[in-house]
Amino acid sequence: MDVFLQAAIEEAQKGLASGGIPIGSVLVCDDTIIGRGHNQRVQHGSVIHHAEMNCLENAGRLTADVYARCTLYSTLSPCPMCSGAALLYKIPKIIVGENITFQGPETYVRSQGIDLTILQDPTCIQLMKNFIANHPSLWNEDIGVED
Repeated sequence: MDVFLQAAIEEAQKGLASGGIPIGSVLVCDDTIIGRGHNQRVQHGSVIHHAEMNCLENAGRLTADVYARCTLYSTLSPCPMCSGAALLYKIPKIIVGENITFQGPETYVRSQGIDLTILQDPTCIQLMKNFIANHPSLWNEDIGVED
């Protein structure tokens, strides 16, 4: 398994262990993780702390030339908000663990020149399937769907 996807999975597991939604993300530049995060909407009572947003926040302020060399890894297809952040900072590549349980605006992201790869990783799929089955209301809240 890709070591960076594994790091994102570890972040997702941290989120689940702390009572949140099991989605994780890492930002990689020049083969080094420079940011990590997991969905912390529940833990922080936040509307924006999706895994990718939390990861970017934890990476801190970066210059455009750094973002231009980055790859954003996420265990789940990024939502419109998180995809927008990647587009805003011109992160050229996103690697996604899975998009079976949720699919963000992938066609649009690709149309904007981002190299988007979907791995359909069995661990990522099972993590989300289990969570959605056990916590459907919390999942619906996270993706903005009414119960």
